[in-house]
Amino acid sequence: MTERPLILISNDDGADAQGIRELTRMLLPLGDLVVVAPDGPRSGAACSMTVTSPVSLRLLEHTDGLTRYACSGTPADCVKLALNAIVDKQPDLVLAGINHGSNTGNSVIYSGTMGAVIEGCLQGIPSIGFSVCTHNPSAADFDACMPHVTEITRRVIERGLPDGVCLNVNFPKGGVVKGFRRARACRGRWTEEYAHYTSPKGKPFYILTGKYENHEPEATDTDLYWNAQGYGSVVPVIPDLDYSGPLDIINE
Repeated sequence: MTERPLILISNDDGADAQGIRELTRMLLPLGDLVVVAPDGPRSGAACSMTVTSPVSLRLLEHTDGLTRYACSGTPADCVKLALNAIVDKQPDLVLAGINHGSNTGNSVIYSGTMGAVIEGCLQGIPSIGFSVCTHNPSAADFDACMPHVTEITRRVIERGLPDGVCLNVNFPKGGVVKGFRRARACRGRWTEEYAHYTSPKGKPFYILTGKYENHEPEATDTDLYWNAQGYGSVVPVIPDLDYSGPLDIINE
């Protein structure tokens, strides 16, 4: 490439989250960065869009090679709005993260981080989501992730990704990251998802919590397995949800 790549960055933790600041710092040497992130936490937003109210942008920073905005919408809104109203050419890459908390297993379905990634992929742009497996900022060793984030990003800039494929990358919490391995999403489901409380006025309310139940704990090729071994997991994700196998209820 004769000019610096244009990289669009978003997340679901908010424009001021430590993870996105670290990701931005890591990637400044690799290209010109446009950061468009929600103005507050949007975890669990998945691929949702804002359709019943206006979406606004607020410029946070504009320096040589870096422009940052806060957006009132969802992570998917951030990518859509950036492509329609901010950048004057299609980015070479869309990145999201670094997310505080893992997006392993079926969390890709719920994740706002991956919502931004999937939106980029649907727009025909190579897209990657990065997450670290802890919600505790003090336990998230971004420095340990740095060389691997940079290497994966550099490889995708140079080689691209297969059409219609994006990447979900998760790093173990703390300590040394041994490397990264291709994996598949662990099969499982969330259980004990809501904690029940009662207000001082006696009204019940619920807070989302949950525990991930691993349905294949013996498997050695999943994201959960590799994260437990101290490696970053790289799961190729296909936004196309069509099923092409047999379906007996319909005559074919």
